[in-house]
Amino acid sequence: MELLGWIIVGLFAGALARLVMPGRSPGGCVLTILLGIAGALLAGYVGRLLGVYEPGEQASFIGAVLGAIGVLAIYRFFAGRT
Repeated sequence: MELLGWIIVGLFAGALARLVMPGRSPGGCVLTILLGIAGALLAGYVGRLLGVYEPGEQASFIGAVLGAIGVLAIYRFFAGRT
């Protein structure tokens, strides 16, 4: 159930990251939302490693958005090089 919560938060985080980082995205809207899900999962994992989140606690929406922006920025960096 916890993973499903991260995925739902990631959907919204990916959409918000797309709004924060305008411009042409190499993968389109669906890939941006998938990267948002990856960013939310990353934020939750890193937050647990740093002791910010307890086991069973979902990443905050702000952390998920920051994770999504980070993953999207890394993706755009490497996708734009080709």
